[in-house]
Amino acid sequence: MSEEYEALDNAALIRRWFEEVWNKGRAEAIDELFDEEGVAHGLAGEGAEGLRGPTGFRPFHRQFREAFPGVEVVVDDTITEGDKVAARCTVRGRHEGDTLGFRATQQPVEFTGITFARVRGGKIVEAWNNFDFMSMYSQLGALRLDAGAEPPDPDDALPSLD
Repeated sequence: MSEEYEALDNAALIRRWFEEVWNKGRAEAIDELFDEEGVAHGLAGEGAEGLRGPTGFRPFHRQFREAFPGVEVVVDDTITEGDKVAARCTVRGRHEGDTLGFRATQQPVEFTGITFARVRGGKIVEAWNNFDFMSMYSQLGALRLDAGAEPPDPDDALPSLD
């Protein structure tokens, strides 16, 4: 396989990941595209070692898709080099589920993110994620950066799945 072909293949794989797993909500695609020994770093609620394999990734996926059932991830750009592919994304959705640890706000969100993935054998074996969850939580009113803001009412809080 030529390096150019592999780069195109890796870019297509990462676009398929966001389309199938996130936009279409196909949890079974996690097994198809994420290696059994794969590691996803930088996602909310993860331990120091990241989310390991499809089994470790599925709870994060379920929790986020339940909070944002109509989530749309647009891959704005990809860059590939060897076995790595970078994707710059825009994430849009409406907070309709209670799985973030507080009641659904019905607020729309839009934030950006970048992922760097290492691919082997047509599957993601390692990914480093940097999504602007701080902006997402701020748009939902769960994070206030102004000094005079009141904290959220604890009676509205729901137990976290973590």
